[in-house]
Parts: sequence; structure tokens; C-alpha cells
Amino acid sequence: MADTTGKTIECKAAVLWDYNQPYSIETVQVAPPKAGEARVKLIASGVCHSDASVQNGTWSSIGPAPIILGHEGAGVVESVGEGVTSLVPGDHVLTSFLAECNQCPVCENPNANFVCQKIQTTFNQAVLVDGTTRIKCKGKDIRSFTGTSTFSEYAVVPEIKLAKINPEAPLDKVVLLSCGVGTGYGAARKTANVQAGSTCAVWGLGAIGMACVLGCKHAGAAKIYAVDINPDKEKKARAVGATDFINPKDHEKPIQEVLQGLTNGGCHYTFECAGAVVTAQAALEASHPSWGKSVLVGMAPQDKTLSVSPFTLLSGRTWMGSFYGSYKPRTDIPKLVDEYMKGDFPLDEFITHRMPLDKINEAFDFLMTGKSIRTVLEIGKL
Repeated sequence: MADTTGKTIECKAAVLWDYNQPYSIETVQVAPPKAGEARVKLIASGVCHSDASVQNGTWSSIGPAPIILGHEGAGVVESVGEGVTSLVPGDHVLTSFLAECNQCPVCENPNANFVCQKIQTTFNQAVLVDGTTRIKCKGKDIRSFTGTSTFSEYAVVPEIKLAKINPEAPLDKVVLLSCGVGTGYGAARKTANVQAGSTCAVWGLGAIGMACVLGCKHAGAAKIYAVDINPDKEKKARAVGATDFINPKDHEKPIQEVLQGLTNGGCHYTFECAGAVVTAQAALEASHPSWGKSVLVGMAPQDKTLSVSPFTLLSGRTWMGSFYGSYKPRTDIPKLVDEYMKGDFPLDEFITHRMPLDKINEAFDFLMTGKSIRTVLEIGKL
């Protein structure tokens, strides 16, 4: 095989030329990595709702297209730039939209993961740490969503956004741990710290919500209410640990009142994984007024606000947010992969479809119409 180190690589990628438009499969040029970066050959990428939020303009602060989206990625390091010490060519890695430099106050704080100060100024700008991009197409610079751009056969990613993992792990499965499954599972296990014997409710049964259900189950929750308006989600939810399924459309009362009646006043823990303010309000009010914890996990539109009476919290509730399950990506992703290798994560339950990169628009149609839990794009081969 030809040595590509230090050379520009030409490959295929799904380029978004403008928002509210479909992806276009193009030939792109991926430059070699600079200092503190690695170039990764992508094997698989998950199709995440956060990518859809950028594509449709809901996440509006990213800046102008053209851009290559994708952040839930798995691949193999092709080459590394100057100063990279934690990775070598051939390492198997998962990408992360968050970074972990292990040097700044955020990364040194055991209870924080948002946002590493080395990427603070560029986090929401779809560029790499130095403010530039490494990808071109048709003579134009193509910006890099979260500095990962996993909807491409190759991508240059900062070292501090790559987690080195067990090379025996199947990349086309553990890819889900780099965002969706890790986010939901960590929301239950780490952010909320769900206790055995408790009662939980989870709104929104995509990959994140399903993983949250799984986290509640592994924590020993006695009751886990899975809440979704799509009845097709019930079977999968029960397969990963839900004890009950509730469709709000089946009830005349607001769902929070239904759950209050079922749980003697409210749940110990509630999780909003749908990314909507109406479900965030319902989840908060469904938690017990004296001791309930409600966790915001889903990505709601940036221009929406919530109106909450102070007494809703003054009575004793805790309302909190969770970004990537409060996990530190380079520290915790390898541990999650190891848990999977021990049989703790039934990742096959989350993967409903597999498609090649050129079917990406169909994959997003499945996501937005509720036909999929997670679609894995099979981008390359080892």
C-alpha cells in the first residue's frame, strides 16, 4: 500500500453545500495533519440528531456552509502531526465532539467536561483548533463540524478529540459509544447517579434515550418508564430495560400528571432526551417535587426558552444538564469500549440500519421520520 504520510489524500465525502439542502457526495482533498493533529481513516460513522440540527438550521451558530458534518466516528490513525504523543499510525480511535487536553482547569476538574479551554474559542465554529480547516473541494475550503467531519473517508482531527481504544473492538459497533450511547448512558450513570430501587422516566427513544434507559437498568432502577409518541419504539425500549411504555397521545391528561399519579407524586429521576422544550417542561414537572432529579440531555433549538416557576425548584427538585453524559472523552470512552467487550452494552439493539456513505440522505430521512434508532454509515474497511 502506498505511503500517504505527509501527502494530500483525495477521497469521497458527503459535503453540505448549504443548509436545508441534501448532502452531496464529492471528491475532496484532505491535507496532512499539522501540529497536535492526526489524520484518521474513517471506518464507520453514526447518524446523529445533532448533525440533523445543523443541516436543517436549528443549530444556527455554526456559521456558513460548505461544511462536512459527522462527529460520531470510528477509524484508524493514518498519520500524525508534530508533537502528537498519545497516538501513532495504526491506532484504533473514536472521535469526540468534546476535547480533553488534561491541562486546562476544565479538564483537570473531575466533575467537568464542557468545554476544554483549548477549543473554547473554536468549539462552535466548525474549524480545527487553529481556526482553519484541512479539507478542500472544488477549490473551496470545507469547514469541519466539531473538528471531526466523520462523513468523509478521511478527516484531520485534533489529538485531544481522539480516544485510543482496544484494537479488538468492532469499530462499526463501538462507534455509537463516541456520542449517542455514551451520552444517554452517562446521563443516567454519571450525571444523575441513578440509585438502585428508584423510579425513572425517559422522554425520547432515539439512541440517546434508549441508552439512558439502559443506564437506568444497569443502575438497578425498579421502574423505568419509556415515553415516546411513536408506538414502534416500545419493543426496543423494553429490550434495553424499560419496564413500562407510555405514549402521551394515549392520555387526556398531560404526561407529567399521568406519571405523578403512577409514582406517588413524581419520579426519582427524569431524563429529557427528545430535544424539545415541551418535553423538558414535562420531565421537570414529572420529577418528585421534594427530591426528584431532572436531567436535560437532548439538544433543543437554540432560540427556544423555558419558563419555570421558582417554586418548582425551591421545593427541593434538582434540574441539571448533561453534555456527553458528563464523561471525559479520552479518559472514559476507552473504558466504555472495555465494558462493551465484557458484554455490558447490547449495541446491536441500537443499530437498526447500516448503509454506505452514498446513502446518507436516506439515512437522515430514516432518522427524522422515526424509522431508525441509529444508522451506521459504513465508510471504509480495515
